[in-house]
Amino acid sequence: MDMRTHTGEKPFQCSQCDKAFTFKSNLINHIRIHTGEKPFQCSQCDKAFTTKSNLTKHMRIHTGEKPFQCSQCDKAFTNKNALTYHMRIHTGEKPYYCSYCDKVFTQDSHLIRHLRIHTGEKPYQCSQCDKAFTLKNGLKIHMRIHVRQKPYPCSQCDKTFKDNNSLIQHISIHTGKKPYQCSHCDKAFQHNSNFTIHMRIHTGEKPYQCSQCEKAFTKNNDLTVHMRIHTGEKPFECSQCDKAFTSKNYLTKHMNIHTWEKPYKFSYCDKAFTLNKALMKDI
Repeated sequence: MDMRTHTGEKPFQCSQCDKAFTFKSNLINHIRIHTGEKPFQCSQCDKAFTTKSNLTKHMRIHTGEKPFQCSQCDKAFTNKNALTYHMRIHTGEKPYYCSYCDKVFTQDSHLIRHLRIHTGEKPYQCSQCDKAFTLKNGLKIHMRIHVRQKPYPCSQCDKTFKDNNSLIQHISIHTGKKPYQCSHCDKAFQHNSNFTIHMRIHTGEKPYQCSQCEKAFTKNNDLTVHMRIHTGEKPFECSQCDKAFTSKNYLTKHMNIHTWEKPYKFSYCDKAFTLNKALMKDI
């Protein structure tokens, strides 16, 4: 029977789909995807699994067992897959290539997530509104808006947050800490998202490509604003006149005309201007 491994023969055909298997036991496990049967029940929680091997892996969460030890450092893992991914940190191997840009990844799941930047795919749909997300975690965090759940409290004040990342970012207001240090210049950031955007200044990376022209952008928000040039959309309307603008920033600058506010001051005299470029022209 082991000869099938070498010959590639797969005599056990699934009656529900076009999958075929070398061994009958593999077909039985597969059939459970269609039936929803999960006969392997965890004795510590309410989780159940289609295969015994998946239950064995899961049980390590409860026992704390980590049998897969890294030979390069003191890290250990509950499953062999996790160790394989970890070893790539030491070897520098990144076998998963993006077909749209020059990015490479250590894990196929990271590549799949990255590809959604290019394709615009958002497979995780909110059941309460029309929002959709590229990541499952994004949907999970979003759902807390509907249930008004904020399970992460700040220990320094009475604020609460819907996710741990938001709490960590908030804590830096109290500590003044900027843990994200740029290796190319002396800039440091409180938030990882701001750090990531800043790094693109040095790398020149512009992952947000316009589908209508050759322009590309470092931030998704900049692409959104740019797309309005093509669509003609101007969602930011002035309450004082009939002017409308593609971005909130342009509307704010325009409002200075009505309020007579002149925030841009000339350091050599008492002149002030409503727009920064008017100041630059006068220099």
